Amino acid sequence: MKPARIPDTIAAPDRWAELPWGEYYRDALEQRLQPWLAKMFGFHLIKVGNLSTEIATDACAISHQVNLALQGENLQVVADPLHLPFASDSVDACLLAHTLSWCQDPHRLLREVDRILIDDGWLILSSFNPISLVGLRKLVPFQRRRVAPWNSRMFPLARQLDWLSLLNFEVLHQGCFQVLPWSRQGGKMLSTHLPALGCLQLIVARKRTIPLTFNPMKQRREKTQLRPAVGATRQCRVTVSSRNSQQDSRHPRSRD
Repeated sequence: MKPARIPDTIAAPDRWAELPWGEYYRDALEQRLQPWLAKMFGFHLIKVGNLSTEIATDACAISHQVNLALQGENLQVVADPLHLPFASDSVDACLLAHTLSWCQDPHRLLREVDRILIDDGWLILSSFNPISLVGLRKLVPFQRRRVAPWNSRMFPLARQLDWLSLLNFEVLHQGCFQVLPWSRQGGKMLSTHLPALGCLQLIVARKRTIPLTFNPMKQRREKTQLRPAVGATRQCRVTVSSRNSQQDSRHPRSRD
């Protein structure tokens, strides 16, 4: 398995139109996201990467949506995705549409997203499937480094799920689609019976935070046990009665 972090930077495309059948990918991804966007509520939605900014999120109830990338058009924030300029626990949802595919350090990017997301915040990840027609063409040597999307990094779905589990994300949806990349519909018959061969991967997850709880057994040991008040009262009564009997024996009462 190749390491996730690489020293070289990869030039990411600025638009979906720069990819072969890129508009088909975008339309298929938007269609898959529609039911999930309707479930998201909050105040802030961050779209990280140029490809994420072109994804239509009108179905989302979050009104404040910010486009962030290192360079490009229609950006509200120009910054490095590996150093997100947002406070911790301040963002309700984050969209990474094929951002990990051209990221130099995907682990660091996911940690940054985990930092800015609030508890129960939403995370949407999409990427290319290495076990697909697009992934097989990546094996061609002269296209591996020059032409997009074959110059991207294609991580298996299981590897991305492992990264999210380490960050304590709960995966709500995972799957592949768009088996035929040159078809707008993606091949409905193949997508129904062979979804694992889809060119696109989608993960919808939520950030979960487990609160720290005290150990009940430890609390019981630390508590001091007090004697019951009934025993002390009974002992006091016995002592008083014995003293009274001794005094009566020493000074007997005279009969009338």
